[in-house]
Amino acid sequence: MRVYLDNAATTSIDSEVLKEMFYMMENQFGNPSSIHSHGREVRTAIEKARKTVANLLHASPAEIFFTSGGTEADNMAIRSGIADYGIKHAITARTEHHAVLHTFEALEKSGVIKLSYVDTDTRGNINMSHLNELLSSNERSFVSLMHANNELGTLTDIEAVGDLCEQYDALFHCDTVQTMGHYPHDLQRLKVHFITCAAHKLHGPKGAGFLYVNHAIKINPLILGGSQERNMRGGTENVYGIVGLAKALEIAYRDMAGHQEHVQGLKSYMKERLEKEIKDVQFNGETDPGKSLYTVLNVSFPEMEMADMLLFSLDIAGISASGGSACSSGSNIGSHVLEAIGANPGRPAVRFSFSKFNTLEEIDYTIEKLKGLCAS
Repeated sequence: MRVYLDNAATTSIDSEVLKEMFYMMENQFGNPSSIHSHGREVRTAIEKARKTVANLLHASPAEIFFTSGGTEADNMAIRSGIADYGIKHAITARTEHHAVLHTFEALEKSGVIKLSYVDTDTRGNINMSHLNELLSSNERSFVSLMHANNELGTLTDIEAVGDLCEQYDALFHCDTVQTMGHYPHDLQRLKVHFITCAAHKLHGPKGAGFLYVNHAIKINPLILGGSQERNMRGGTENVYGIVGLAKALEIAYRDMAGHQEHVQGLKSYMKERLEKEIKDVQFNGETDPGKSLYTVLNVSFPEMEMADMLLFSLDIAGISASGGSACSSGSNIGSHVLEAIGANPGRPAVRFSFSKFNTLEEIDYTIEKLKGLCAS
């Protein structure tokens, strides 16, 4: 049996999404910047996709800018927001994705900003009192805090963060890559200036994403070279990826309630079985359904010989999982997120992440293999 439990890294493309993309590939190939009929057809498809995304998020189409994915969107929000508003102080957490952390670190190293890190507890929760302190004791800040941690699954109350940012006139960027399509986002109500999306996290194609920029914010492009995306991103649009992204998000919203029930059921079932079958198993991050992303379960296993071979052994058994952030998979560098929350480095950690395509039979198979590995 082959079992894929690394959906926080990437997901398989939904067949409905593929159908939509294939139709475009076979029938509409014009350059969307061309004024002839072939170009106009493709431009219409892009704008239809933009409208679909905007309507689902309760945003305006003019606030949606298509990108190559979440990393570019994060960079665009952070770099352009800080540069165009002359911001000298930024706040983030050490548990953020490297797309955010490395961008801030580069800006700090070049002397553009002073960077502060808000405290987190041992489960990855943001210390809101400390965030308030950082905002009140510094000049206007740029705040970047993710909705759900990609390794732990711990959710942040982004409504509360948005309220604090509004109180101190801070710009708020939220990496919503892991929660887009899994939770509804009402951008008319949420006090946020930037959010990001990567299509491949919600059964869409790789290489496509978007940045939402609140209408009250005006920024300059990160990538120059053309007038695409209303002069906000140079380069011919990834038409097939954009169409696939919109379809994937449409499906996600259409089926959200049923998929959440199914996936949360898989996560809860696996957690209960692990607690029953493996002595001294623990969990990193929040696991309460109200505080944790239902697609992610980070498991801390007892110290064992050859702990560094656990993921490899799972792979040999046909089970794909991750030891941390997908962007660090395959490296020998430990998880910066687990280090930030003070996790025991002697205990091997595995992130299992689920999708609508996983089954209870796959969970049972994985548990049996884990029992054998932990007993050896």
